[in-house]
Amino acid sequence: MAKSIFVGLLLTVATVGIHAGGTSWWVLRLVRVGRDETRKPHPIRTLCATAAVLLSLQICEVVVWAITYLLLPTLDEVSTLEEAVYFSTVNFTALGYGDIVLTSSWRLLGAIQAMAGLLIFGWSTAVFFAVCQEFWLNGLVPKPPTDSRQRRST
Repeated sequence: MAKSIFVGLLLTVATVGIHAGGTSWWVLRLVRVGRDETRKPHPIRTLCATAAVLLSLQICEVVVWAITYLLLPTLDEVSTLEEAVYFSTVNFTALGYGDIVLTSSWRLLGAIQAMAGLLIFGWSTAVFFAVCQEFWLNGLVPKPPTDSRQRRST
């Protein structure tokens, strides 16, 4: 159990590091583009690109966990890269199909990956919402109605 917790914590730190680096780079890029007076960022293209960046980061994080599953010496349930990526994705998204189950000594690692995945999905949602909010606050897309009278009139 201690091995699973230790490896899980190391992988969670790596996952957070990848996500922190990637989201920081993307947000700083969006800020630079937003300051450029010669062109306005297009909301749909920016949101699609933001989704692609966030998903790419999550795929990288899943692959890091998958490679670790392959490298664990006493883990026989996952033997190919495809199996490892599949198992890692199922855990990261907290789907938990249960078609691949780790031995009791590594079982906790899958649960820790699910917790890390939930953290990352929450973080990605917050980043995505912040990008949407910037468009609303800067008047590049219509603001949602704030009271019931406005909702009825539109």
